[in-house]
Amino acid sequence: MKQNTRHAALAAFAAVLAVFTAQAADEDLRNDAQQAISDFKRADSTLATFFDKAPGFAIFPNVGKGGLIVGGAHGKGLVYATNTVIGQATMTQASIGAQAGGQSFAEVIFFETPAALQDFKAGKFEMSADVSAVAASEGASQTAKYKNGVAVFALPKKGLMVQASVGGQKFKFEPVPLEPTGRPTEKKTN
Repeated sequence: MKQNTRHAALAAFAAVLAVFTAQAADEDLRNDAQQAISDFKRADSTLATFFDKAPGFAIFPNVGKGGLIVGGAHGKGLVYATNTVIGQATMTQASIGAQAGGQSFAEVIFFETPAALQDFKAGKFEMSADVSAVAASEGASQTAKYKNGVAVFALPKKGLMVQASVGGQKFKFEPVPLEPTGRPTEKKTN
């Protein structure tokens, strides 16, 4: 009986710990996303136009990428519509070919139309091989164009990798719960 009570108490403690850990991770992701938005705007002040005018965007503040002939990348981010968080997204990429090294970077994907954003949310979106990221630097966004409904910018953080394509990236979208007002539910901590 004592052992069952102890196991139940441990299970309850683990469940509470998991909830607080998930909340902390969500808050960290929100903070990292806001920092990445600031970093992109600092690197290229003209990117503010994309942030202001795009119907939506997905920002991945910490993408890790590495490889030696065979490589991969992974990152978690937030999806915004009219500057409101509407969900989380996970990006994965596998590649084979001429590549060597490792790096971490931030990536932002701007959607040209509400339909392009909807395709992303519905899982009908995959970065094609002919789409590449523009390195965020002052004025770079002035010549950037949407291709296949998206414009992609990358901001290197650490490392060096001899390959910069975003083709083959796949995404999974998870919406955030909404309040009756249509606003995202804010998680409350005690």
